[in-house]
Amino acid sequence: MDRRTAIKLSLAAGLVAATGPQRLLAIDYKKPVPEAKGLTAYLKDAQVQLRWNNKPLTAYRANPSLKYPYFYPLNGLASGTSLTTESALPYPHHRGLWLGCEPLNGGDYWGDNGPESGQVKSELLELGLKTEDSIEVLNNCNWVRKDAPSPWSDERKFTIRILNESVWVIDAKIKLIANEDIEIKKAKHSFFAIRAASDISPAYGGVLTNSEGGIGAEETLGMEAKWCGYHGKRAGRPDVVEGITVMTHPDNPWKSTWLTRDYGHLSPSPFYFLDEPWRISKGKSIDLKYRVALHVGTPKEADIDGVYDQWLESTI
Repeated sequence: MDRRTAIKLSLAAGLVAATGPQRLLAIDYKKPVPEAKGLTAYLKDAQVQLRWNNKPLTAYRANPSLKYPYFYPLNGLASGTSLTTESALPYPHHRGLWLGCEPLNGGDYWGDNGPESGQVKSELLELGLKTEDSIEVLNNCNWVRKDAPSPWSDERKFTIRILNESVWVIDAKIKLIANEDIEIKKAKHSFFAIRAASDISPAYGGVLTNSEGGIGAEETLGMEAKWCGYHGKRAGRPDVVEGITVMTHPDNPWKSTWLTRDYGHLSPSPFYFLDEPWRISKGKSIDLKYRVALHVGTPKEADIDGVYDQWLESTI
C-alpha cells in the first residue's frame, strides 16, 4: 500500500469514527418518521402550518403586518388542493377564511386599503391542547387604526379536528370585547367569512347550497339557515367532488342570516339586512361560535347535517 492510499483510508476511518454509523444512517429517512403520523403543527414566524399524515392541511397566517389573520390553504382530504382561494377576481383582497368588518366606528377592518384605515393585528399566537386527531390554535388580536381608539380586542380558539376519512373541521370560538361604544350600520362586509375556490363556486360550475335546500345566491341570500357552503368537481380531478361548509351556532347573538355570492363569497352575517344599527357598550363582550367543515362528496354524501348535530351536542 502506498503512502497516498494509506492517508485516504485513514481519513475515511476517522470520518466514520467521528460521526458513527447510526448518525450516518439517520441522514437518510427511508420511511416516514413516527412523529409525522396523524395531525401535526409547526409554529414559526407568526404562522401555524398544520399537516395530516405529513401532507399539508391548512395554515393560519397571523403576521402582525397583515390586514387581518386568516386561514389559507384549506385543503380537501381527497384532492389535496385548497377549497378556498387566497386571492381571486372579483375582490382579490378576500383571503381564505377570515374575520373582519367594515364600516366599524369609522374604520375599515376588511378592505384592501392598507392597515392604516383599520387592522386586526395579531398580538399573541400559540398552540394549545393537542391529540392525535385535534390541535388548538390560540390567537389574541387587537383591532387598531391610525390616530383612532381601538373598537375591539378579541380572543380566538380554533380547534382543528379530523372527524373521519372524508371530513375535517375547524371549530372557532371567538370572544370580542368592546374597547369603546360600538355601532355597526348596514354592512355587507362583516365578521366571519370565506372565499371559496373558483372551481367549486357556481360561477365556474360549482354548487352553492344551504341547510334548507336553497340553491345558488338567489335562494340563499338573506335567508336563515344552520349552514351554507359550496361544493363541486375539483379542477384537474373531475373524479373528485369536495366542498366547504360554514355552520353558525344558535347561541350566537344574532340571527343566522346569510350573505352569499355565486362567485364564491359567503358570511353568516346579519348586518347587511339591518333596519337599525347594531350597538354594544364599552366593556361588554360577545361570544361567537362557528364550525367550518371540509368534506369529500356532496353535503348529503358527507352527512353535513350529522356533522352539524354532533357539533351542537359537543358544545352543550
